[in-house]
Formats: sequence, C-alpha cells, structure tokens
Amino acid sequence: MQTHEIRKRFLDHFVKAGHTEVPSASVILDDPNLLFVNAGMVQFVPFFLGQRTPPWDRATSVQKCIRTPDIDEVGITTRHNTFFQMAGNFSFGDYFKAGAIELAWTLLTNPVDQGGYGFDPERLWATVYLDDDEAAALWQDIAGLPPARIQRRGMADNYWSMGIPGPCGPSSEIYYDRGPEYGIEGGPEANEDRYIEIWNLVFMQNERGEGTSKDNFEILGPLPRKNIDTGMGIERVACLLQGVDNVYETDLLRPAIDLMADRAPRGYSQGNHGDDVRYRIIADHSRTAAIIISDGVSPGNEGRGYVLRRLLRRIIRAAKLLGVDDPVMADLMTVVRDAMGPAYPELVSDFDRVQRIAVAEETAFNRTLASGSRLFDDAARATKASGTDVLSGTDAFTLHDTYGFPIELTLEMAAEADLRVDEEGFRGLMAEQRRRAKADAAARKQAHADLSAYRDLVDAGPTQFTGFDELSTEARILGIFVDGKRVPVVAHEPGTSESRVEFVLDRTPFYAESGGQIADEGSIGGTGASETARAAVTDVQKIAKTLWAHRVTVESGEFVEGDTIVAAVDPRWRHGATQGHSGTHMVHAALRQVLGPNAVQAGSLNRPGYLRFDFNWQGALTEQQRTQIEEVTNEAVEADFEVHSFITDLERAKAMGAMALFGEAYPDEVRVVEIGGPFSLELCGGTHVRNSAQIGPVTILGESSVGSGVRRVEAYVGLDSFRHLAKERALMAGLASTLKVPSDEVPGRVANLVERLRAAEKELDRLRMANARAAAANAAAGAEEIGKVRVVAQRMAGGMSAGDLRSLVGDVRGKLGSGPAVVALLAEGDDDAVPYVVAVNPAAQDLGLRADDLVKQLGAAVNGRGGGKADLAQGSGKGAAGIDAALAAVRAEIARR
Repeated sequence: MQTHEIRKRFLDHFVKAGHTEVPSASVILDDPNLLFVNAGMVQFVPFFLGQRTPPWDRATSVQKCIRTPDIDEVGITTRHNTFFQMAGNFSFGDYFKAGAIELAWTLLTNPVDQGGYGFDPERLWATVYLDDDEAAALWQDIAGLPPARIQRRGMADNYWSMGIPGPCGPSSEIYYDRGPEYGIEGGPEANEDRYIEIWNLVFMQNERGEGTSKDNFEILGPLPRKNIDTGMGIERVACLLQGVDNVYETDLLRPAIDLMADRAPRGYSQGNHGDDVRYRIIADHSRTAAIIISDGVSPGNEGRGYVLRRLLRRIIRAAKLLGVDDPVMADLMTVVRDAMGPAYPELVSDFDRVQRIAVAEETAFNRTLASGSRLFDDAARATKASGTDVLSGTDAFTLHDTYGFPIELTLEMAAEADLRVDEEGFRGLMAEQRRRAKADAAARKQAHADLSAYRDLVDAGPTQFTGFDELSTEARILGIFVDGKRVPVVAHEPGTSESRVEFVLDRTPFYAESGGQIADEGSIGGTGASETARAAVTDVQKIAKTLWAHRVTVESGEFVEGDTIVAAVDPRWRHGATQGHSGTHMVHAALRQVLGPNAVQAGSLNRPGYLRFDFNWQGALTEQQRTQIEEVTNEAVEADFEVHSFITDLERAKAMGAMALFGEAYPDEVRVVEIGGPFSLELCGGTHVRNSAQIGPVTILGESSVGSGVRRVEAYVGLDSFRHLAKERALMAGLASTLKVPSDEVPGRVANLVERLRAAEKELDRLRMANARAAAANAAAGAEEIGKVRVVAQRMAGGMSAGDLRSLVGDVRGKLGSGPAVVALLAEGDDDAVPYVVAVNPAAQDLGLRADDLVKQLGAAVNGRGGGKADLAQGSGKGAAGIDAALAAVRAEIARR
C-alpha cells in the first residue's frame, strides 16, 4: 500500500466517524517553546489547555513534523526520521479512552477492501501506563487482546507531554510484532526493533509543570476537560505495509537512495553498514530540507536556519563519503518533489525557490570544504613536524565547528595522511559544546503563555478593527488586565511602580503589530463622567489572533470595565506607518522587477519613516542593481498609483498572482492590497497610503547579508528620506568647499587623493624595509659569538609584520656564512603586539639547536605562542615589555649548547 493511500485511508476513516479534517499546519508556528512543530497536537494546544474553545468536538489531521534532537541516529536505527507525517485524531471533551481504542483498532485491523489496513490482530501488542487499569481492561474488552500482550510501562514510556509545561496524560501505545527474524520475544519491553511502535493514544487529562526529564515533572492538576490526542506514524505503517526492513526504504524515501546508488561507486545494501547509513541520511535529510525550505526557512547560523544548514551539509558530506563529488542537490530536490508533491502541493508550486536555496548551500559548502581541506593539510603538516602521528582533538574540533567537517571525514583524511586522530579529545570538546547548547536552550524555554484570563473574551468574539476607515472611534472596554490578571478598575497612581496595563476593547482603530508593521500609538480617553480619564497607548498586540490588547500608561483618572471611551490613533504616527508599509510593497515589487521572481520576501519591518525588507537571494547586489531598484521604486511613487484593497478567497488571490510570505498561515479569506494594478499585488492585513505619491521619496540606505541566501535592504521614506538626503547634500557641499572643486568633481578628486595616499604609504613601507635591511646587515656584520655559534638576536623597528621579519631573517642568515648561525628578530607592532621569527642554519642544527625550540623561549617572555620547524619558526606575543628578556633567554639557551 502506497504512502499516499495510507494517508487517505486514515483521514477517510475518521471523517466517516464524525471528525473534521484539519489541514497540516506549517512546521513553523509562533510558539516560543518549539523550533519546529514536533507533534500532531501542537496546533491544538490552546484547545487542550482551555485557552480557546475549539470549533469542533472531533478533528483529524496528518501533520508535518520535524524532530532533530536525535539527528545523529538517522540511518543507524530502522525507525528514526527527522521529518515524519503524524496522523492523528483528536477529541475535545467528546469521546475518551474507549472511543480512541475502538477507532484505532478498527482502522488497523479492518480488511483492506473495507477501508482498513488489514493488520493481523495476532501480531498487535499494547502498552499502558503503570496504574491505568481502565485502559488495560478496554484493550481486552474492545480488541480482545490477551493480558499477555498488554504490557504496563512507566512514566518515561507511557506518560506523554511535549517535554515542556503544557497538556499531558497517560498514554497507550500500539506495537506490531515483525517476527523472530528481528529480535527476541517478549513484547515491546524486550525489543523495540522487533516490536515496532505504530500508534500512540494519549489520554490528555492533566497539565504538567517544569521538569528535567520525561519522568521527572510536576502534575499541576487536571485540564478543564478530558481530551484525546493520538499519533500514528505514517512512515512506520508504510514500512510494515510495504514489507521493507526500515522506514528509509518506503516509496517516499527509496527514490533518493536509488538516485545516489546510480552515481556512487559503492551500492546500497551491499553489506557495508557505514555506506547504508550514508544513503539513508541523504534520503531522510533531503526530504526534511525541502519541507523546511518550502515553509519559509533559509540556511543560517542560528535557530531554524542552522538546523536546515546542518541537514544540507550532512547530505553533501554523506555523498562525498560515498565517493560522489559531483553536485547532487538539484536532482535530490527533484526526487523529493516528485515523491511528496501529491500530499504537499507547495513543494511543486514553490519548487524553483526550494531547489535554488538548496543548490546555493551546496555550492557554498563545497567552497567551505575546500578551505577546510587546506586547514587540515596545515594541521597535518604541523602534527608530523612535531614528531607525532596523532592529530589533536582541538584540530579535529576546529575542523568540525568552523568548517562543518564530520569526524568521519577527518578520520578518513587523517588515515590517508598516515595519521591518527585524538577522538577522545574531540568528543570531549563536542560534549562540552552540547552541554553549553543544552543549557542555553533550557534557559530560553518557557511555558505556554497563560491566556486563560482572556478566555471568556476570546470566546465572546473578535475585536472589530475599524482602522482601515477611521483613526478615532467610540468603543467599550471589555476587559482590563494588570500584569496578566483581569481587574474591574485601574486608576492613575502617581509615584507607583509601572505595571503592565492592557485594555481589550470591543472595537478599535489601532493597528496591532503584525505582518512586519509595528503597532499604532495614540490615546484612549474617557467620556461623560469619566472624561478626565486618559491613557497613552504605547503598544497593541493580538491575543489568540482575535483580540486586540492595548498596552497603556494611565496618565489621569480611572477606567472601569464596561466604560465607553474614545480610542484615537496619533495621525502623524499612522501616516508615517502607512508610508513605511506601502514603501515596503514598492521596494518588493522593484526588487522582483530588477532581479526576477526568485527575489522572494523573507521578512520585513516597517515603522514611520523607515522600512527593512529581507529577501531570498544569493550574493550581494551590484551598485547598478541597487540604483535600478531605487529608481524603479521612485518612478512608481511619482506615477501616483492608486492603492486599494479587497477581500477574496485564498485560492483566487493566489491565482491572481498575489504575493504571500512563505511559512505564513493564511485564512480561507484574505485581504489583497493592490498598488498600480499589476505593479504590486500582495496578501496583506496592514495599513497603507491611498496613492503611491503619498509615500514620498524612497532612499535605499544599504544592502547587506543577514544569513546564507538572505539579503536585507533598508530605506527611508517620506520626510525621513528627505532629511537623510539633506544631510548627504550638506556633506557633499562641505567636501566640495574643502577641496575647492564643484560638487560633481568631488568623487574624482577624492579618488585621486586616495591613490596618492596609497602611493605614499607604499613608499614609506619601501623606505622602512630598506632601513631595516641596512640595520640587519649591520647586525650581521657585528654578530656576537656564543660558543661556536654566530648569533644575531635583535629588536627591530616598530610597525614590522611577521612577514617582514621572515624576509629579514633570511637576508641575515645568508650573510652569516656556512658556520653555525642563529638569527632571532622581534618587533613591537600595533596594540602591543610582538611578532617574532627565528632562523637556524644547518650547521647550528647539527649542534642540536632548533628554531621551533628557540621560538618557545621568545614566546615565554612576551606572553606569546608560536611554532614551526627546525630551520624556521615564528610566533606572536602581547607583552612588548618582555622583548629584552626574550632576547636574553635565547642567548642563554644557545649558550647551554
């Protein structure tokens, strides 16, 4: 049975049983606790906690999920995937244990011609929580399972939570016995490779607090009502129904393995476990990377971007370890699209962007590998020069941490160079890094925000936003909240500490921060008997996406829940905000016009007078492109395009070509903002000018990188743009006056001055080196005799680099003849830096003197480090006060020989 059929049968089964089919959420949700959605129930958490009332009693979904903590296990075990599809059914206060068990059992065991999966009931096992006698009895009554195939397990195995404060409850897992060829008998407790878990039924009834592990957390109390949350692993069921040994060989993943097997010199499943693991890593990570990119993530150095980058680089490394040096990413993304497209059409519609980002990361990492290989070669040479054949754990860690080299690649390269690797030292450094990362992640984790105080207002209906048509409106205070707690009244109290005061109104003209636009500012004033009451609105945020919470500072009087008030937006603030937001749309349209359709929005921020726009693009823009983007934008401003908006359904908006932000979840009905007909058409809930001329001039301040494959444009609009240009004009006038030339000749005159300065600096360097060589020649002529060795140990003029010193020691050593000779030169550089170089000729080496030994004497005196070989070594220190002592130490060391 193909995977897409398994998905369809699951959804059909539960829809037939009265469940509402809910589409998969993006793998990226606005949740501070989760990097990615990692379970099917995540989008339903507010319903389980009672923060929001669900629109249905029963639901079913197949959710895209990503789990990366066990990324190193991928390919090694038979069941770990970084991306997987979690099929689930959910009950919100409707059926409970009996209903969940019956629905799961019938789907699993009903014959295929009756819509089921046709599993043999005799091969199914169940586990229950230790004291869950009710679930154990239900498995016997409903499914007819004998007690011997119902095992009780502890909290770590059969008590489910997301790993953070939130909903939780005992669970019952369903396992399938794959047979004696996969391991020993004894059920899941004995062997989870033979007995593979396929479904987890969670009886969601409690709320958990903080904790340190799966079985060490506090139960805070019962949820408002008992719920059901189940998760059936689509990939694991496919593995069983398709008769393959592991999840990597199912119909959705095997095509990637076959693609690589056609290119690699060593095939898949040929008895080499290491190679098989690499094939599975490529298949698994390719699919996960495509899903993450399609949901709006680009490779980066932190957060989700770092996870994506790591996955893509593991693919590339695995391919190279299989012996495939040619680019593979473009074809792998094509294979993923063809396999997953029927279930996830966004992989098809957005394929060009997905493939482009993946290929760009492959290209960049191949360059990184080249740089890392050079570092490895240097480290290998230094290792051999030191007389050992063990590459240090520090070098291996640097290769991994800085260049992304896996230890396997370092081990292979070391073996080719006849070296071993200090794996213990490497793993110790890796463990320390993981400890730091884990502590950092734990510090950032926090419980779900407690929205229960707002629940009554959320259930009562959304705040009516009137700000598209007016800046002031009469409204009623529905709720007053102080530090998250609802209170009946709040008053101005001079001299008291600031509390976070929020008003929830039935209607408001204030824009709540969203879509890159920051919130409006303004005031709320009392009416009638309360007309002396006044509050300044400093921020507006959405609660549960439906309520507008106005953060205020009460300046006078008091406000009582139920009061009628006047909410007024600061008109100057709103005008500037609309200029910034409309300007963002104009810059986006201009970028696409100049660069093409692949310049896709990756984020934005706009506030009065300023806009910031992030977009997916590889490489810096040229000066010509920046100028052209600015010109196209301002031509559209001057054209005075009409700006208008309309509401339509999402599919129609997409068919019209309206641009949407990748990774953003949109409702069925959306607002479209159109500027100048085809010039700009975007899905947007923000506020805008009425005509493009109201934006005023747009001045691009600069363009920069904010991560791999993501660029950022910043610009001023309106009066802020004018003020910026005025400053630039004043600066140009000042330069023209100083240089006594017309403004249009300033660039040429400045370029001429810079060239003359560079020439003067080169001449100074030449004279400095000539003087240094003369001093070195004099030093050679006056070399001191220490025993049998002629020695030049001297402080050189300041400002010399290590390269300068290397050149000089070669000159001096050549002038000292063939007898034993040592040259040691130091210089006082910038910021108290002390570069130093030592040269020892062959005759002195025969006496037992080595440059790499002598350089240590210098380093000890000037707080420095260095190294090299017997004939030449160098280093750098930070203690210029120790130069004389360093030279004395070298002389003393030579004298001891």
